[in-house]
Amino acid sequence: MKQFIIALAIPLLLAGAAHAELPSATATTIDQALSSGQPTVIDLGARTCIPCKKMAPILESLSGEYRGKAGVLFIDVHEDKAAVRRFRVQMIPTQIFFDTRGKEVKRHVGFMDKAAIVKELKAAGLK
Repeated sequence: MKQFIIALAIPLLLAGAAHAELPSATATTIDQALSSGQPTVIDLGARTCIPCKKMAPILESLSGEYRGKAGVLFIDVHEDKAAVRRFRVQMIPTQIFFDTRGKEVKRHVGFMDKAAIVKELKAAGLK
């Protein structure tokens, strides 16, 4: 499994265009991100989902801009049924935002543009 490390040694798993190059975040990766003291967004989707494919470059861009300041993770719902149950996902893509304490503060279903994601990360504690 490929992992890219951001500050504080929190693995950041994102896909490039269409989430195709990297595997989904693992339960351990998710738990580490949620306990990192950084706001986190988890995007739950699928590599074959058109809105999910459109979100991939946005998430990749955010991961670079906010490296060391926020967690950005992708979970492929076809590969990780446990995450689907854990986060009670009913439709994809679903973005779930967590504050610096790892508490869910916002949930959005459907495509979400970069400005909206940044706004929610700031509301969750991004500095």
